[in-house]
Amino acid sequence: MRETSHPRLRAALPLAVKVPEITLIFWILKLLTTGMGEAMSDFMGQRSVPIAGAVGILGLALALWLQFRTPEYRAATYWFAVMMVAVFGTMMADGIRDGAGISYSVTTPLFAAVVAAIFLFWYRSEGTLSIHSINTRRREAFYWSAVLATFALGTAAGDLTAYSLNLGFWASAALFAVVFAIPAIGWWRFDLNPIVAFWAAYIVTRPLGASFADGFSKPTNGGLGWGDGTVSAIALVVFVALVTYVALTKRDVQRRRAELLTEPA
Repeated sequence: MRETSHPRLRAALPLAVKVPEITLIFWILKLLTTGMGEAMSDFMGQRSVPIAGAVGILGLALALWLQFRTPEYRAATYWFAVMMVAVFGTMMADGIRDGAGISYSVTTPLFAAVVAAIFLFWYRSEGTLSIHSINTRRREAFYWSAVLATFALGTAAGDLTAYSLNLGFWASAALFAVVFAIPAIGWWRFDLNPIVAFWAAYIVTRPLGASFADGFSKPTNGGLGWGDGTVSAIALVVFVALVTYVALTKRDVQRRRAELLTEPA
């Protein structure tokens, strides 16, 4: 039997980095997936909750199966996984609220605690939370767990401000845009740790993108009432175009660096 057949050894073996470089197009795609996930989840849920649940669960399982099977970062596979995490994360947060009747004021800190726990276990296991170090199966599993939890947290936080606090969609979008800018400016001007800045901004993209999507799609809380289906379709067209662009140009592929395996937190 070869040594690499042991599951724990396979989890720690180095891989090519499985996530994209952090560029402007990364943040654009991230915001698109958050808004698209919100609109798609609501659109399907309004028509059939069982079908929406099946699409969310099976789609997420397929997307992550494909992502974990790929030996390196591939734009179409990676962003398909992010899109399905967005859809499922929305369903999970909304399902707890609607199905169990637990308010967003409870689920928001609950999901925040889950995110914090994932980051704690990830750091204690690997010694880094850097997106540039996603080069083992174990780190990849931590990464996608964190991504899913941040989507659920962002959904709950966005709905908390828009509905429970009665800010409406556009005021919520403005609020989260300001919050998003804080770690960006902190990294740019005040030497904020880039890993802290990245994850702080990453978490906020979810309520920011969802607030904009709801602002265009919903007829209440100041929304324009375009409809979830229309907003989903528009976002999907732009999303496919951008993913096709990065897949062909490979502009977001991380450069291979010798220090990837030992990068400090």
